[in-house]
Amino acid sequence: MEEATTRVSVDNQVPGSWRVTLNHPPINTIDDLMYDEIFDLVQAIDAEPGLKVVTFESANPDYFLAHYGVGESRSRFGAPPWRDGAIQLAHSNVLSIAVIRGRARGGGSEFALACDVRFASREKAIFGQPEVGFGLIPGGGALERLPLLVGRSRAIEIVLGADDFDADTAERYGWINRAIPETELDDFVNGFVRRVLSFDGQALATAKQRLNQTFMPDPGQLAATGAAFVEALRGPQAAELMAKARERGLNAASPFELDLGRAIAEL
Repeated sequence: MEEATTRVSVDNQVPGSWRVTLNHPPINTIDDLMYDEIFDLVQAIDAEPGLKVVTFESANPDYFLAHYGVGESRSRFGAPPWRDGAIQLAHSNVLSIAVIRGRARGGGSEFALACDVRFASREKAIFGQPEVGFGLIPGGGALERLPLLVGRSRAIEIVLGADDFDADTAERYGWINRAIPETELDDFVNGFVRRVLSFDGQALATAKQRLNQTFMPDPGQLAATGAAFVEALRGPQAAELMAKARERGLNAASPFELDLGRAIAEL
């Protein structure tokens, strides 16, 4: 049972604010235990009185969240707990902020997209949706959330190209709110959180809910995409490509994983 508590930790020392740290060595892959912990955390966020802001960051400076763990049971990929948890986080009255250092690819990028705001290290953050390179499609919300942020053409470039994007490009496209110099990122986020905490909680919640009425993906589309992802995951092409990727070092702190955007085109 102790293992299940190591992936997500919460610092609640500042009233009205939770600082969540994601930590699943070696590269912060998303496995079944991470699914469970994040889903449970979202339930706790909604149940916590007086909570205004939650920030998410990684204990690993090279990986915010790498992607879904290839080689896991895969019993929950595209499943309702992950999808519904992301929807609940977006619809929560609490402001969610992803503080991104390192690689946010696949499900890691999709988790960041489910947060309300994304601030990233200009020097260290890397973004990607590599699923097509594995014979898959993004199944955790990118196909619905990315076009709302970056537009159709850039979403096609990101998803069909399956390449990596640096933080400056992600900011220019609208994938993230800001790319901030690494030395300034923590101070900027802390200042933004303090500012939000100084405002009335009801006003914050009402403003967010009104914005949600215009800028939220359709839950039915999310469910249909999740089903299509699972269908592709069961196909022989995806199995073959993921087997090749594991041989090259996927899921490990390897050169292949570090440079996945380029390397996936060589499978």
